[in-house]
Amino acid sequence: MAMNSVDFDINDALKHYMSDPASIATAEADSNLVDCEADPEALTNSVINPVLNPIVDAVAESPESITRSAYFDSLQFLLKYTAFLPTHALSKIFDLIISGISTEADSVHHDLESDEQDLIADHKQLLEIYGFLLQWTIACVETKAAEKSSAAPVSRARGKSKKNAAKDKDGSWDSSSQLQTALDVMCKVLKLKLSKIFLTTSERDTFIGLLTRPVYMILESEQRVKNTPIRMHAFKVLCIAVKHHGHGYAAQISIIQNLTYFEHLSEPMAEFLHILAEQYDYPQLADEILRELSNKEFNTNDTRGPKSVSSFIIKLSELAPRLVIKQMTMLAKQLDSESYTLRCALIEVCGNMIGYLSKQDERGENHKSQLNAFWDVLEERFLDINPYSRTRAIQVYVKLCDLETKFPKRRQKATELATRSLEDKSSHVRRNAIKLLKALIRSHPFTALHGHQLCRKDWQERLDVVDNELNALKPPEGAPPMEGDKGNVTVDNDLLDEATQVEATPNKPTEMSNEEKAAAIKKAQEEAATSEAINKLTLTRRYYVEALKFVDVLHEAVGTVCQLLGSRNKSEVIEAIDFFEIGDAYNIEQSKIGIRRMLRLIWTKGNSDEGKGVQSHLIDCYKRLFFEAPDTFTLNDSANFIARNMISLTFGATPAELTSLEQLLSTMMKGGMINELVVNKLWQVYGIQKREISRTQRRGAIIVLGMIATASPEIVVGEMETMLRTGLGAYGRSDLQLAKYTCLALRRINPTGRQAKEASAKFSRLPNDHAVLAKLAAITEVPSDSKEWFGVAEQAINAIYALSKHPDILCTEIIRHKTKEVFARQPSRPGTATSQATQTQSQTHEGAPEATTTKPAQKGSIALSQLLFIVGHVAIKQIVHLELCEQDFKRRKAEKEKAAQTAKSVVKKGKKDKDEPADELDLIGGTSEDDFTEAMNHIRERELLFGQQSLLAYYGPLVSEICANNTTYADQGLQAAATLCLAKLMCVSSEYCEANLPLLITIMERSSDAIVRSNAVIALGDMAVCFNHLIDENTDFLYRRLADDDVSVKRTCLMTLTFLILAGQVKVKGQLGEMAKCLEDDDKRIADLARMFFTELSTKDNAVYNHFVDMFSLLSAETGLEEESFKRIIRFLLGFVEKDKHAKQLAEKLAARLPRCENERQWGDVAFALSLLQHKNEEITKLVGEGFKVIQAPA
Repeated sequence: MAMNSVDFDINDALKHYMSDPASIATAEADSNLVDCEADPEALTNSVINPVLNPIVDAVAESPESITRSAYFDSLQFLLKYTAFLPTHALSKIFDLIISGISTEADSVHHDLESDEQDLIADHKQLLEIYGFLLQWTIACVETKAAEKSSAAPVSRARGKSKKNAAKDKDGSWDSSSQLQTALDVMCKVLKLKLSKIFLTTSERDTFIGLLTRPVYMILESEQRVKNTPIRMHAFKVLCIAVKHHGHGYAAQISIIQNLTYFEHLSEPMAEFLHILAEQYDYPQLADEILRELSNKEFNTNDTRGPKSVSSFIIKLSELAPRLVIKQMTMLAKQLDSESYTLRCALIEVCGNMIGYLSKQDERGENHKSQLNAFWDVLEERFLDINPYSRTRAIQVYVKLCDLETKFPKRRQKATELATRSLEDKSSHVRRNAIKLLKALIRSHPFTALHGHQLCRKDWQERLDVVDNELNALKPPEGAPPMEGDKGNVTVDNDLLDEATQVEATPNKPTEMSNEEKAAAIKKAQEEAATSEAINKLTLTRRYYVEALKFVDVLHEAVGTVCQLLGSRNKSEVIEAIDFFEIGDAYNIEQSKIGIRRMLRLIWTKGNSDEGKGVQSHLIDCYKRLFFEAPDTFTLNDSANFIARNMISLTFGATPAELTSLEQLLSTMMKGGMINELVVNKLWQVYGIQKREISRTQRRGAIIVLGMIATASPEIVVGEMETMLRTGLGAYGRSDLQLAKYTCLALRRINPTGRQAKEASAKFSRLPNDHAVLAKLAAITEVPSDSKEWFGVAEQAINAIYALSKHPDILCTEIIRHKTKEVFARQPSRPGTATSQATQTQSQTHEGAPEATTTKPAQKGSIALSQLLFIVGHVAIKQIVHLELCEQDFKRRKAEKEKAAQTAKSVVKKGKKDKDEPADELDLIGGTSEDDFTEAMNHIRERELLFGQQSLLAYYGPLVSEICANNTTYADQGLQAAATLCLAKLMCVSSEYCEANLPLLITIMERSSDAIVRSNAVIALGDMAVCFNHLIDENTDFLYRRLADDDVSVKRTCLMTLTFLILAGQVKVKGQLGEMAKCLEDDDKRIADLARMFFTELSTKDNAVYNHFVDMFSLLSAETGLEEESFKRIIRFLLGFVEKDKHAKQLAEKLAARLPRCENERQWGDVAFALSLLQHKNEEITKLVGEGFKVIQAPA
């Protein structure tokens, strides 16, 4: 049957297709299809199949059938309405076109081979028709696939009728396998000798466009690109087009566009260029693209472009470094780019180039200069203006550490730069600098001769040995130089990287006789041997010197990393912890400091998991360092190993470190990380009687046991005998520190605070005749002149108050005993007059048991100091004891009321013996809580220090007397003890406090002993909490101590005031300026404390703003404060004034001062403060602009 052939012009078809596919005329389409034009929803499979099936059959028979107008237009009609087609139909069309073009390609190939010239025009048209239809079909398939992926999560297709929804049930069609076949066929077409068919370039380009355009469209879909077979097939089509059909320039434009608009294509495009260069030997396209990118300037607010280009260049430099290295001089321009993303990319590329070059065998001059250029870029980028770029430079260095080539000189430089970067203002940079230092330590190059350790002492010793050997070999002064020395000069001047290049060359001897020759040869050989030895030693020496240089920089870094342990950024803290752990593994001595300093991180608070993260990281680190024995150890050996490590943690630890260690160990104990065997070993070390061990070991063991007992008191309960025998027995009497820590451990038998709540069995207090209490009381009577006695007495009294049922009765006995001992020969009562105390000083004590014969006067004052210490400490503990009684009373009353409600029989359950006035529960019932509290207050205020029955009442006047007459009682130790006792008694009763306040303030102002002044400051702080009304008028005296000559007093005062002000215990008047002066203190810790104080204060409703004017007046009037310091303080304080309203008001208040300024400095101060405030007030600006005016008053 004859049918009309289509009149197809590719350019015309493309013009319509590009502007709007719907505008393409389909006059000859099947009438059944055309009927659906008004209602495309009607295009169901039942309508479409009768039209499609004959076309499929015809094309299968001969690809030329597609040129029949009816078939061609029907297909075009269906493609116009793809949106409404069932996927089944679209799939059928796709298959039809793929098989058609495939068969056509085979026939073209056959005809070209057999040189059938007359058929070429027909083939050209057929290829164009199939190419056009294929392009359109793929576009439809991609649109459908995109719809499907975006509509997948949505229920049912949007905007379609129910009928269409039902019809779309076959929507599970996955077009990717068909697409793959299509791409395969496209490659087959591109492999034909197309230049014989498309004779002009423009015809060829048009046809190639039909095949490449859909490929670019496929690549625009991220889903498609993730599918490796499709991606590879797409690349293949493009590679052949570029390589054989002049598609290079068009590809360049497309790739640059892809990089600009499709972020997901940045890495695939690099992969494509790599394949094109490697497998198709066509590097030109990559060269052109890199050249274009190096000249590209990006708009400042365009972030996507640089990001995409960056990942492209980085990926390409990883895949094809050879391509990139040729263009590096061009690309390097982008190091000056505004965009930090691009600078980061180039930094990374430089790193990749170094990696590439280091693996090359060729080692010419060019190779060396290229390497140096890349290293230089990395080093200078440590100071890039943007923190991300600085970080990237460091991260690149971390990667380079793993290279086989070590680059020792560059490493040394990197270590110095990383150490400098530890002080960067960005925490991101600091964190990565620590990472780099860790990597440099891990991969350090000094492993050839002596293993991996980096202990400075060992390296220094090795260097000294080599120096001595060198000195022995070198000829004496004045002798002619040997060849070796010349060699030596070159070694020192030009430190070569390769140790093998230095060899000595012996001289050529001139003509001489045989004997001379033999002698000369022998001499030359000896010289050569010596020279070689010298060369070898010189190289070894250089190796040692460089290792020491490396270790020295690491030692310098440790100081800064220690500071970073206090960073607010938790991940930085974690890096710092790891740094010290690695440093310790490599035996860098300074790491020990950091490992000690880390302990305080156990207190890290974290509102989220961050704080817990730091804590658990610290515990893990300590576990690895101290609690994990080598795998080869037996159970017993590892218990010994761990116990020894635990004890060593206490050696030389400060009180603060011991507190942190306690928290760490008790946390580990709670977590079940310390096993029973280790605890037993610790008891063995502590209680060993048979052989002598060092005091520090025995002490360490009980310190650690006391610490873990906070988590589990049973540890101590079971070993009370051992403690009485050791720490409170002969060992303790001869080593008071051991006694002190034993008392501390005993105290743990009665858990307090949170532990008490968690304890399974409640602790019942002991009667006073119990062995433990008897021993505790006895240890306070150990005769000793040592300062350590005070520590023992304090902990013994603490333990008595923690464990005894009636601690006051036992302590009364202790005080009586001690008093008799001090005033042994005096019948009269101590405390009635001071003459006894005066006599004490000039009298020996035969009465004191085991009195040692020292200077009598000193002994008297020491004994009296000890007595006063006990009195003061018992007074304080008694108040605490009364508070506990009150709490206990309230608890029992609550329990009784609860019990009464439930059942009468359970009344006796809550009973616990305590020395309370109302010991029977029946009596409690009738006492209200307020009555009880009032009774307690009365005891505290009137009874303890003034009661007829109270023993302490005798000592109040005595203490005041000693403190008031410091010339009569001139002993410094006695004065210190008396002041401390006075301060403690003043905390008991407000009456006693009021009477003695002037005395304490005078001591605080005038005492020559810094410790006494510090104690007085702390005491005033405590009284401010107890008796606020008394201290409030006297806070000025406290602030004055901020100007104390002694740093420790200053620091104590600042801490006390910080606590009082932030806790709202004292009202702040104009004195905050004194605190502000501390911001510029020479002592860094004081300055840091002051900073912390103001930072905390600023969180309390506008406190800095409210007090700023007062502070400003005080600071500006301060003559001793330099102008620069003043400015730094004001700048810091005004940083806390954030609200515009406040800034305006402050500016107005300050501006009002300008006319009243008496001199230029005052005026300058005000002007400076105004310059920092965002006030936007024209008048003020004008006033400042006029400057300081000197006005002469008329005579």
